[in-house]
Amino acid sequence: MKKKYALITGASSGIGLEIARVLASRNYSLVLVARQEEKLKEIAKSLTFEYGIKADYFLGDLENPNTPKNIYDYCQSKEYLISLLVNNAGYALPDSFHETSMEDEEKFLRVLGISVIAITKLFLKDMIEAKQGKIMMISSVAAFAPPSSIQTLYGPIKTFINRFSEGLNLGYNSYGITSTSVCPGYTITNFHRASGVQDEMDRVPSFMKKEAFRIAKEGVYATLKGEKICIPTRTYKVIVFLLKLLPHSLFPLFSARLAPGRYDKK
Repeated sequence: MKKKYALITGASSGIGLEIARVLASRNYSLVLVARQEEKLKEIAKSLTFEYGIKADYFLGDLENPNTPKNIYDYCQSKEYLISLLVNNAGYALPDSFHETSMEDEEKFLRVLGISVIAITKLFLKDMIEAKQGKIMMISSVAAFAPPSSIQTLYGPIKTFINRFSEGLNLGYNSYGITSTSVCPGYTITNFHRASGVQDEMDRVPSFMKKEAFRIAKEGVYATLKGEKICIPTRTYKVIVFLLKLLPHSLFPLFSARLAPGRYDKK
């Protein structure tokens, strides 16, 4: 019999790492996926020691089209049954759309979109056979916001992820499979620095900056309950509610204080 595992992409830092800790505390065995081997090795060792769970890792770059299949084949070779799939890996492009190369755009779309489709498609078949499975999509509050003048494709790809997750629920709930789209707002991680948008993050009011562990904890809870969408923290629940009410033409004025830089970079 295959052993049940949770698989997390982008598990070496930020929300992905905190999700790994929350799941380990719930006695999940883990497969951690990221690009930094030394960090993955140390994290796997630390989680095993602290929580007494089995933690394995796979070194993979999701910009590579072959990586999703390589991840799946590795789990098959180890006889890991992935009962919880966390699609978390992601980043942002800091430059204006006209300044970004098409190669960079394609890599971005592959990591945040195409690889998510590929990994989900591969592991979904095993979930159908097992008649159970949980999928967590790390999306963003940006999915609900009007387009911005920076990170032009970030909001649209997160909107797509939400719709993709909805489609999975529609098609596979009858097999005992649920998909949860987790939509955090500004979260304190190395995401903004690594993506070259730390300046915008520094200008965001402190009450809007949330700890990654809190996002992970609420996201895991919602996923295990089978909720279709999770907007962590009351702050962002209110903001998303307002986003749905406000005309898009007024939102740049509303966001000048809440998301400085998002609408003023040309």
